[in-house]
Amino acid sequence: MPKLNASRTAVLLVDVINHFEFPGGDALLANAEHTVKPLLALRRMAHAAKAPVIYANDNFGDWHSDSGRILQRCRRRGCPGASFTRRLSPLSRDYFVLKPANSAFFSTTLETLLRALKVKALILAGLTADNCILFTAHDAYLRGYRLHVPADCVASQKAADARRALEQMQLTLKADIRPSSSIAIKRARAA
Repeated sequence: MPKLNASRTAVLLVDVINHFEFPGGDALLANAEHTVKPLLALRRMAHAAKAPVIYANDNFGDWHSDSGRILQRCRRRGCPGASFTRRLSPLSRDYFVLKPANSAFFSTTLETLLRALKVKALILAGLTADNCILFTAHDAYLRGYRLHVPADCVASQKAADARRALEQMQLTLKADIRPSSSIAIKRARAA
């Protein structure tokens, strides 16, 4: 069994592997473009600190799917989300959890993985602030995780919806919504 690095903090990237082939997908993709650089910087910071990076991604209703099929579908030529997905694709050291619904916790292995990694705080980033990030943040808060949802690392179909969701997470979930440049991830310790 591979050795896991225990870390107080994990980066959770929600639905960044995306085809954007749905109503409103074009608007979401346009708003999500500004998140690519901060998301990549956040992932580099986590890797440098040996903190886990976990992709929690929609299965798009394909119950035969796995991470490879999702990546293949979203990177295929002609797919609106191909460039976005290629830039944010997970590296071999990253974890990948498929989710069937809004929250990354609902009917997934995420909670078990976080427990095994001894995570106490989550940095939530990805799509969409007013839906999957919000639902995941609620579930994380109910489980006792400290939350950071950097405003520059989330997007929604409408910028105003993202702002409202961030305000709600800050107010009701005590989430830190400062930009990703304010984050410092402490180096993980061996388990």
